[in-house]
This record gives sequence, C-alpha cells and structure tokens, in this order.
Amino acid sequence: MPKLLEQARDQMRTHHYSYRTEQTYLQWIKQFILFHGKRHPSLLGAEEIGNFLTHLAVKRTVSASTQNQALAALLFLYKQVLHIDLPRLENVARAKKPVRLPVVLTRDEVKAVLSHLTPTKWLMASLLYGSGLRLNECLRLRVKDVDFGYRQITVRDGKGGRDRVTVLPDTLVQPLQGQLVRVRSHHTQDLKEGYGAVNLPTALARKYPNAAREWAWQFVFPAAKRSRDPISGLTLRHHVGDWVLQSAVKEALRKSGIQKAASCHTFRHSFATHLLESGSDIRTVQELLGHKDVSTTMIYTHVLNRGGKGVRSPLDE
Repeated sequence: MPKLLEQARDQMRTHHYSYRTEQTYLQWIKQFILFHGKRHPSLLGAEEIGNFLTHLAVKRTVSASTQNQALAALLFLYKQVLHIDLPRLENVARAKKPVRLPVVLTRDEVKAVLSHLTPTKWLMASLLYGSGLRLNECLRLRVKDVDFGYRQITVRDGKGGRDRVTVLPDTLVQPLQGQLVRVRSHHTQDLKEGYGAVNLPTALARKYPNAAREWAWQFVFPAAKRSRDPISGLTLRHHVGDWVLQSAVKEALRKSGIQKAASCHTFRHSFATHLLESGSDIRTVQELLGHKDVSTTMIYTHVLNRGGKGVRSPLDE
C-alpha cells in the first residue's frame, strides 16, 4: 500500500494538484483499502467502490459533497494510477444534497463584524466582502495581482482553474498599500538572511529559478514564520493559514451578537447580494464572482429588497 500511495502522490503532483487535495485524496484511498480488508485496489472494481460509497452515505451519513469527493479520489486512483477503466457505477446509494440558501449579512452587520477585527484581519475580511474573494483566493493573493492604477484584483487559478478580474475598493487602497510596505520590509529581511522564497504555481520554479525570491511573487498576507514546504523540502515563506481568519471572524460574530450561521464565506455571499440590491447587472456580478453559469449567481436574488421573496406580509397592510 505505501508504494501505491507514493504512485498516487506522484501522479497528483504531475497533474499539479494542490497539496490539500493531495492529502485529502490519499486519505480517501487509504480508507477505501482499509474498508476492504487491505486488499489491493487492482483486485477490486466498481462493485467494491459502490459498496464503499454506499457505506459512507448510509452508515456514516456523510454529506453529498463528501461522498463526491471520495468518488473523485477513487476515480483518480483507477484512471491515473492503475490505468483501469471502470464501468458506470450503478445502484450506489447517493447522499442527498440539500438545497440551502446562502447566509447573508446586512450592511450594518458586516460593519459590526469588521469593527471587531484587528487591522490585518480587518483588511483580509474587507477583501472578502469588498471584492467577493473566496478565503483561499485572498490568502493566495500575490503582490503582482493587485493593480492600484486600475483598481482591480486578478484572481489566479480560482475555482475550476479559471482566472478572473474583480474590483479593488477605493476604501482598501491605502490600507493595502500599507500592508505591502510592511510585507516588503519582512521580505527584505528574509533575503538578507538567505531566504525570501515562496512557493510558485506549476512549473514556474524550474522555468524561472529566481522568480520565487522576487517581490512581485510574494504573498500579500504571508505567514508569520518561515516553514518547510512539504513538496519541495525547501524553507519558504508561505501565506497565512486559513484558520487565522476563520477563528477571528467567528469571535467577531460572537462579540457582535449576530446569531446567523455566518463564516468567512458569508462575506462573499453578502458582496453578491448587496451588489444586486444596488442595481448591478447579474451578468456583471457573475463575472466578478467567477461563476461558470449565471444560474449559480441567481441564488442571491432571494434577499433582494426585503426577505421572503419581496412579498409584503398581510399583517403589515
């Protein structure tokens, strides 16, 4: 099994999968093998995969997205590592995918939450709300992708592997410039100490050996300490961990007394909803969010003008 996992890891790195996806897929492959008594996957097939997925849905009551994630990991294993074509998976008990409306904060609630964050975390959360960024898109933001002249942010390799351009709020220009001044100071010190490199996407590190130490490629929100990169083994300056902002927003929500089941991603929901409330074209909002289909964006129309689909209650007549 270790050799098989090493082969799977090598294939994922060849296909430029993220380190987080790599770890998740390997964990699902391990669980699949252990579920079938450590039998080699080449001796198993569609029936065994179906049994495993059914077990996840029925016994472990996982969500639909978790079950689909496990299936994606196993399909990768069989297609890319074992080179085995599987027939269609029939009679698999699918986890029911609930239809949920996004949680949206009012403008006053957004201001209340932001008021309880420290400056750097305030800036990060403000980008989620003011630019509609996903959390990981904010964390992975690099210096070269912030355009102060055109007041725009370029999101590289977003969800689905797509690039997009979104707005940079005028309110955040000065705080963001101040953040870059502080980051550059730390970067200069890293270079003096013989470090200063960051992880580069795909094969750019081989194509441009010195790019990892250039200012343009540095993260806007770097981690406080250098760390060993699990793939290259080099000591790099990674971006700040997602838990840093997640825990801060959770605490800010508590202090604000807001009882909604909100999170970092709620700022992105609020960005879309408030733009539509202000009269922005839904196609424009779709492009800013990076949605492939406008039907995904239309879910935000549920709170336009007022709740309850814009219906006035007879009690208020």
